Amino acid sequence: MELGALSKIYREAGIVGAGGAGFPTYAKLNNDAQTVLLNCAECEPLLRLHRQLLKFHAEEIVSAFEETRKTVGAKEGIVCIKEHYKGAIEAVTALLPEYPALKIKILRKVYPAGDEVMLIYDATGKVVRPGGLPIECGVAVFNVETMYNAYYALKGEPLISKLVTIAGEVKEPKTLRLPLGAKLSEAVKLAGGETIKDFVYWVGGPMMGKLASPSDSVTKTTNSVFVLPSDAYVVNKLKSDVKIELGRAAASCCQCRSCTEMCPRYNVGHPIEPHKIMRAAACNDFSDVSAFLNTFYCSGCGVCEMYACPQGLSPRKLVQAVKGALRANGVKPPKNVEAGKVNAMRDFRRVPLERLASRLGVKKYQATAPLDNRLIDGFSEVNELCSQHIGAPAIPVVKVGDKVERGQVIAKAADGLSVNIHASISGFVTGVSGKSITIKKVD
Repeated sequence: MELGALSKIYREAGIVGAGGAGFPTYAKLNNDAQTVLLNCAECEPLLRLHRQLLKFHAEEIVSAFEETRKTVGAKEGIVCIKEHYKGAIEAVTALLPEYPALKIKILRKVYPAGDEVMLIYDATGKVVRPGGLPIECGVAVFNVETMYNAYYALKGEPLISKLVTIAGEVKEPKTLRLPLGAKLSEAVKLAGGETIKDFVYWVGGPMMGKLASPSDSVTKTTNSVFVLPSDAYVVNKLKSDVKIELGRAAASCCQCRSCTEMCPRYNVGHPIEPHKIMRAAACNDFSDVSAFLNTFYCSGCGVCEMYACPQGLSPRKLVQAVKGALRANGVKPPKNVEAGKVNAMRDFRRVPLERLASRLGVKKYQATAPLDNRLIDGFSEVNELCSQHIGAPAIPVVKVGDKVERGQVIAKAADGLSVNIHASISGFVTGVSGKSITIKKVD
């Protein structure tokens, strides 16, 4: 297949990265790719849907991955799987004789193995330039669910649903296929509902996730919904006030450098040094401009404040505040910055997942959450966001009162980086704004 044809299929079907920021998949297709990676690392503790999906649907996923590899002209494809995902490893290994250009890379059980920069270095030995894109070093990365969705896009089926793990303080943790736009509260009911009274909804992994409202919608990047106690450690860290954290840094930071020495990006040669931001806060020292500009290279993984700091301070929160302030004032990251040498101690500074889960207080939520890949069809209403991906929001092409069928385009890709949005249920449009489209099912 020609690259332009595959790009059109993925864009029109609405395929984006199924997790993280939701980068439109068609925009990753590039003839400069020498290697393509299939990411089955699932960075964080508790997350498990990719390993389950690859275990049970390896044939569909690998075939779409191979089609993508051939189309961009990459010489090799590497399926990257963590060492303890035994079922996924066995499923892919059984298929490899049919795909001579593919191989498996076994990854260690550490965090953050699924970060693109970490994954590319572990699989290929290449370091992505600070602030750069993987394609600059001839690599393109796709995750497992993205390629599963791509498989059906190649068969003419648009993306209308998302696999979501529902766990934490619920009666029956499980992983379900939900229509896009479904309410999170209704999703939690499918797992038996909450088992505690004072709870919050947490979307994403415990390290990089965020708080959500029960009325929020499932999107193309919703990997998980965890019901957590409102006073959980990760919740309190997220809610902490940046001004208070600034004061704590000034009062307590001893410049031990643990935050920097444990930083995954620093250890592959990127110039991000959280301890320098802590020093600026502690000493009101603004003489080192590079300390501030280098915050642009922080991935936000949270190792510095959730694991490394012996005093429980919040380097990530301060780094992100600085980065946000710079962007708000029109400051852009320096251009053409090159990575330094990979730290020889890197392999001894990686974070074991089990220890991390214990440190975060979430180890008890490591439930099996079995996969049910059948689309749940009982939702009477969905509210689909027009922006479920990086880039320009899709533009609504329906109006209130229109009858729509499941799979119909309800918002067209805008100019620039954008993808289509499709109706996830059949029904009547009851609301349209620049931000979302509501569809109500009529019996």
